Amino acid sequence: MIIVRTLQELAGARATLGDVGFVPTMGALHAGHLTLVAAAKQAGLTPVASIFVNPTQFGPKEDLSRYPRDEAGDIAKLEAAGCALVWLPSVEEMYPSGCATTIHVSGPSQHWEGMQRPGHFNGVATVVAKLFGQIRPQAAFFGEKDWQQIQVVRRMVEDLHLPVKIVPVATVREADGLALSSRNTYLSLAERMTAPKLHAALSHAVQYLLAGKEPATTLHNVRLELATAGMVPDYVALVHAETLEPIATLQPPARLIAAAKLGHVRLLDNLPVG
Repeated sequence: MIIVRTLQELAGARATLGDVGFVPTMGALHAGHLTLVAAAKQAGLTPVASIFVNPTQFGPKEDLSRYPRDEAGDIAKLEAAGCALVWLPSVEEMYPSGCATTIHVSGPSQHWEGMQRPGHFNGVATVVAKLFGQIRPQAAFFGEKDWQQIQVVRRMVEDLHLPVKIVPVATVREADGLALSSRNTYLSLAERMTAPKLHAALSHAVQYLLAGKEPATTLHNVRLELATAGMVPDYVALVHAETLEPIATLQPPARLIAAAKLGHVRLLDNLPVG
């Protein structure tokens, strides 16, 4: 596996790789990330990953300084998974002095995470656009756990006519339903036992919605279920799966999305409805 840390090294290495399936990450890799690498291989593409903890998508009171990092372990996992190249840029390499461009995607970024974390999706869109320009992949693979992020990236790619296919990959879960996340390492033992109740509450809600239950009442019951479990919901919503606009009646394509705080950890999850 090739390891590169500068744009000059990347340009030389990229020229040898052919068609690329790209997996952008912030490190602290788990089985969900490696599933994306496997999906790139299954698509007949050369898997390339990046590891970059992007400072522009963190708010001033968020966990940038303590975000989990394990570069040596991540490199070993990517090599074992068959990744051909890993791109490990510094902040200075990604945002050199004089850098003056930020990408703002409206539409699907406006609600939910966009409201809870102002500026977050500007940072995501900007760094992903930079990575696409550097790697020049034929396709990029993203986990569905961050559903809203996928829709923001899709909108950006379509609006800017970027020659990259965005490929969502199903959320990888623990046996008890908890969506894999690098931030799960922050959970205490007691919190880890509680955390799967987010997925359980959403699963119950999907069943009720498909049975014809009224969405507003169903969403209210999810919030109650989460609060009873000791979580503090930031939002629970039934949305159009692509625009992320809230919908009052069940109609395809629909997605149930939620974010809730459990102690100091913020959990995200979502499920398709129908």
